[in-house]
Amino acid sequence: MKPALHAPLAQALVALLVSLTGSANALTVIDPTNLIQNTLTAVRTLEMTSNQLSQLQNETQMLLNQARNLATLDFNVINRLRLSIANSERLLAEAQGLAYEVTRLDQEFARLYPDQYATTTTGAQLAQQALERWNHERNGLHTALRIQAQVARNLGTDEAVLSDLVTQSQSAVGSLQASQATNQLLALQAKQAIQAQQLDLSQNRAVALEHARQVAAEHEAREQRRRFMGNGIQYTPRPVRLFAR
Repeated sequence: MKPALHAPLAQALVALLVSLTGSANALTVIDPTNLIQNTLTAVRTLEMTSNQLSQLQNETQMLLNQARNLATLDFNVINRLRLSIANSERLLAEAQGLAYEVTRLDQEFARLYPDQYATTTTGAQLAQQALERWNHERNGLHTALRIQAQVARNLGTDEAVLSDLVTQSQSAVGSLQASQATNQLLALQAKQAIQAQQLDLSQNRAVALEHARQVAAEHEAREQRRRFMGNGIQYTPRPVRLFAR
């Protein structure tokens, strides 16, 4: 019974082998080693390409950051600050009285505030010089008040400039814009320091003119008294004849 059972199975195996043998000529022969090498090469190439793309992206981002850092600030308040300073300088230039220029100041001071009066100086000339000194003091006070008014007017402009600069600094997209905004803030601070010096100059000038006038008034009073008292020779009464006999 057993040999009869194995005969069909053997025939089926033979048929399968014949079929496989017949179709073996149509199959492509694959080299596993070569296939693995090619796959690894493709993976390495893909990884290299990915790294290059990442590097290019990083370089692009770096260039964009550099462009932001090099972007200039399209905002400038220097002209506004210069105009404010020019207004104060104009008021100082319009100041009357003693000049600010040293040579002219020395000449006028020597004339109006002499160490001693010449004997040829008349009483009318003394009165005229006293009036000029009073006018100089008045003009000095007027100039100081005008400078104070101009500085008070500039405060509103300075507040607007400060607000604009803070806004520009906070919205800066790069280090250059932030640096430029900071420089303009420093310019505003310097401008305010200059105006403070101009204000001090006008106020101190007014005070100096007042003190000089007081000193000159005392000196003039002594001169008037000296002239009134004469040369110091005592007066000797003499008889006067009203009617001739």
